Amino acid sequence: MKKEYKHLFFDLDHTLWDFDKNSELTLRRLHTEYGLASRGITDFDTFYTRYSFHNDRLWARFRNGYIRRDELRWKRMWLALLDFKIGDTALAHELSTAYLEILPTQGALIPGAKELLEHCKDKYVIHMITNGFETTQWLKLQYSGIRSYFNTVITSEKSNSLKPHREIFDYALKATGALAEHSIMIGDALEIDVLGAFNAGWDQVYFNPHKTAHEKTPTYEVFELKALMEIL
Repeated sequence: MKKEYKHLFFDLDHTLWDFDKNSELTLRRLHTEYGLASRGITDFDTFYTRYSFHNDRLWARFRNGYIRRDELRWKRMWLALLDFKIGDTALAHELSTAYLEILPTQGALIPGAKELLEHCKDKYVIHMITNGFETTQWLKLQYSGIRSYFNTVITSEKSNSLKPHREIFDYALKATGALAEHSIMIGDALEIDVLGAFNAGWDQVYFNPHKTAHEKTPTYEVFELKALMEIL
């Protein structure tokens, strides 16, 4: 018998908001506006790959408490520039600032995201738990046109915790008045969203669009968002 949920908690980046596409569009614009080709970065795709590598690695360090937010923000750009032998700290800071201003104004969503939210809006109370920064995440919701679907938005900055730590899930229950047994977490990051929710006593949906192999047993697993309409 299918469990009756009352509260849906979505992740944002890579689950609803197409981070990869929006980041690529932003970096491509910066590559042009800052004349990075003339500085030796002639292949944008390689630059994007290196930036993404450093971003993922530094986010992992940030989640584990090894670096601060400001360090994460500028160092990912600085390290990407260093890969092209550009040791320009001032440029790294300029690019970082511009990136953070432009990125959240991009509005690309994961296919099926808006349709899923529309399907769920009259059946559940919809919330968000995101490791992103407060101002940035609110702008993403606004520019992508999905702000109105969410009753509560819980960021790591606001809650003073990060997924997968239990504290942010406990904070979410307190902030929304929800009970764990009536809640389900929906996210694309197995180790962060799914296992974090599992350890907090919640049901989980693993959104796995790349069909990444794993040995975990989430409550549900879907490969495209529209499949969630059959569950919820």
